[in-house]
Amino acid sequence: MKSITIIIPYFGTWPFWFDFFLISCARNPSIRWLFFTDCGVPTGAPHNVQFTEMTFAEYKQRARDVLRIEFDPAAPYKLCDLRPAYGLIHREELQGCDYWGFGDIDVIYGNLRAHFNEHRLTHQLISCHGRRISGHLTLIANTELMRTAFYRVPDWQQLMLGTHVALDERAFSRVFLRHRSWPKWLRNWVFGRDPYMRNVDFSETYSTVCASVPWLDGSFNFPTTWYWRDGSLTNDLTGAREFPYLHFVQWKQADWKGRDKLELVTVARDDMDRGFVISARGINALAS
Repeated sequence: MKSITIIIPYFGTWPFWFDFFLISCARNPSIRWLFFTDCGVPTGAPHNVQFTEMTFAEYKQRARDVLRIEFDPAAPYKLCDLRPAYGLIHREELQGCDYWGFGDIDVIYGNLRAHFNEHRLTHQLISCHGRRISGHLTLIANTELMRTAFYRVPDWQQLMLGTHVALDERAFSRVFLRHRSWPKWLRNWVFGRDPYMRNVDFSETYSTVCASVPWLDGSFNFPTTWYWRDGSLTNDLTGAREFPYLHFVQWKQADWKGRDKLELVTVARDDMDRGFVISARGINALAS
């Protein structure tokens, strides 16, 4: 089984749903998460989620030392633009690992190994979107070619400075996927000798609710309710079909914004392992 490590620097305060995120990590015991944070180590965190405590200033200094740029943003959100360089910044922690990845924490994971199966883990980059790199979850082979692939982004030093520019999903995507409107066979014929565009997997996982990407049937009729049961993630539209993860960014930014945690979460801590429901209403207990 190929080893996978997902790297997430996170500074500030853990969100109210973080315990649910951790439970979904625990049900993927063969995958490792590495957090670099000043939020503290959560009580009862699963063994496959590890925390290195450091300040935002210390993390920025590490990035400066490795990348040799004056990386000093005021807000941690700018760290998203560093994602293509995580493999290099964290080379030491990734020794012996087959794949490294980056992602968000406004997600609930299902069975990740069912998606990142033996076939997919022969590719050097695996995105969970069909037409670009997915910032909420992407895996990259832990090779020198791929650790330094961000060097191929024009003016990468300047893009990593200043305000957030979604470098991971925009400019970095073009290293691996150019002329997206072309048929795949034509891209393979034209760019077949490009070492970065060969052997990459861009497969839409339909993981983001209410997204700009149409749903499975081509409509914009998205599931309104998702169910997490003992590591399995399904929804109210597709029956027993399982999904690798749910990215609930739209609910977080709209329906949940400004509401009290006690109103949004109705699951007792002792019942979290049994399962829960995620929707625009919040995170609620499964029906008995």
